[in-house]
Amino acid sequence: MSSPFWRRRNGGVSATSGSSPPGNSALRRDGTSCIHRHIHLKIMEVRCLAGRFLPMPMKRAVLAMGVILAFLSVGSSSYAGGEVVLRRGNAAEPESLDPARSDTVNAGRIQDDLFEGLVVLDPEDRPLPGAAESWTVSADGLTYSFTLRAGLSWSDGSPLTAEDFVYSFRRVVDPATASSYAYIFFAFQNAEEIVQGKIKDPSRLGVEAVDPRTLRIHLKRPTPYLLAELAHAKFMPVKKANVEKFGAAFTQPGNLVSNGAFILEEWTPQARVVLAKNPKYWDAANVHIDKVIFYPITSPNEELNRYRAGELDITYAVPNAQAESLRKTAGEEFRSNVQFESSYLGFNLTKPPFAGNPKLRQALSMTIDREMLAEKLLKVGSIPAYGIVPPVGDPAYKAQRVSWASLSQAERVAKAKILYAEAGYGPDHPLSVELRLTTSEDARKVAIAIASMWQTALGVKTSLVTEEFKMLVAHRHEKQVTQVFADAWVGDYPDATTFLDLFTTGSGENDPGYANPKFDALIAEAGKTLDTARRAELLQQAETLLLEDAAIAPTFNHVELFLAKPYVKNYRPNPCGYTYSKAVTILPH
Repeated sequence: MSSPFWRRRNGGVSATSGSSPPGNSALRRDGTSCIHRHIHLKIMEVRCLAGRFLPMPMKRAVLAMGVILAFLSVGSSSYAGGEVVLRRGNAAEPESLDPARSDTVNAGRIQDDLFEGLVVLDPEDRPLPGAAESWTVSADGLTYSFTLRAGLSWSDGSPLTAEDFVYSFRRVVDPATASSYAYIFFAFQNAEEIVQGKIKDPSRLGVEAVDPRTLRIHLKRPTPYLLAELAHAKFMPVKKANVEKFGAAFTQPGNLVSNGAFILEEWTPQARVVLAKNPKYWDAANVHIDKVIFYPITSPNEELNRYRAGELDITYAVPNAQAESLRKTAGEEFRSNVQFESSYLGFNLTKPPFAGNPKLRQALSMTIDREMLAEKLLKVGSIPAYGIVPPVGDPAYKAQRVSWASLSQAERVAKAKILYAEAGYGPDHPLSVELRLTTSEDARKVAIAIASMWQTALGVKTSLVTEEFKMLVAHRHEKQVTQVFADAWVGDYPDATTFLDLFTTGSGENDPGYANPKFDALIAEAGKTLDTARRAELLQQAETLLLEDAAIAPTFNHVELFLAKPYVKNYRPNPCGYTYSKAVTILPH
């Protein structure tokens, strides 16, 4: 899954995805209009009361009390009006709420509340029953049979059946949907051929509704991580009748019918997404939150200020520059979570100057001082990265590193200068390149540091191009204007393939445009291998090849850092970044 900061998985946006709907402007990005209007109404209310019924001295007292109450109401989250409300920072505006057409963490976290797949993941990435109450697996590992919970319904009260999952799965792999994430189904029988257009009929996908409560999945190869993978948004059901009635607008408030613990009440672009408890959810009795409000706050500093002002209960992140001080001063509110994540620079391998020039790519990668970035610039919550698969997540897999990782930084720079010259560049012919990144302050700090390293070591002239997250993702996918770009990925499931599959030829998330038949063959062979050790060995060979081709420049791995009020209990993101507001309890405060 992709992330709006330079620390999470960055995927793409379909040009046809459900866009942010129009809505009533309830809150500005800085939150001021909502607060000022709220205070104004409170004061007017008190003035009206005082003017009609009270003598002048008491008018002043009531008016003063009204102002105080107005400010208090701005900062209190949970029990105003008898509702329990959870307010969450959520980085960037979601590109879509259509499970088939979104691929970012911030969209996924909203979808985790709106929809529910066959399984969910616990805080340790272990699969638990979701819409399915149980499942069985055939002896050869190729057939999974799921039994849905009895009495499941959509939020409009209509029955939810196995056929709804069949429709939704077929929709993702249908080329007409243009899902960049369709490759996640490639273990299913016929999925790859359908996505590539070799099979024209999506109904031939390896999934069937045996009866209203029984769903059967047929695989072309054993897939040990399938259960965890099924928690991903691409495997969440959408209601056929609503998709067909509203088209891309089916995700807008009033149109969206979902099956999760919450329903979509409001979506005000660049302001907030409001979810309300779904009374039709199978486990509604154990959902203790009445509303969840997601705020798209791209600036970690702004998010921190709003948290301190009492406008948020949970932040998406913390500013890198303040992480160390917050760790020391915020007490139990400062929280960390191991994350299955890699941040890296991607090179556009389809166009000059990086197409067919691995020496140039390697030279730029070698001059990045990862220890300095992690230990001095980012500090808390990051470690230097020399490979794409993080060192956490899959105990059977040994994360690989570039061959020069053991060299000192001075030795790397010396070798990089040689490679740079052999690539055709030098003092008389310096490389000029654009580095694209998000508007996040933290991302910009990292980019400035890397540009300085390139300039000092090699004389590279780097222009930083900042873009709104959705535009950056679109440009990465299109591969038309990108040269070097900031990218990151949070694993969808605890297996190395969630990272390596990104770089297979034709993958919708292959933003560099990497294409190496040997790499593809290793990934395919690993997919057919039952022996765990042999499978890991093949995947490790594939990662080594990717790194030696210098298709990307790994930079660092993050530990997720965020703030949560002490009254917020049971909020625990798992390493793959999934969160479920239904599990949260807010204590009286």
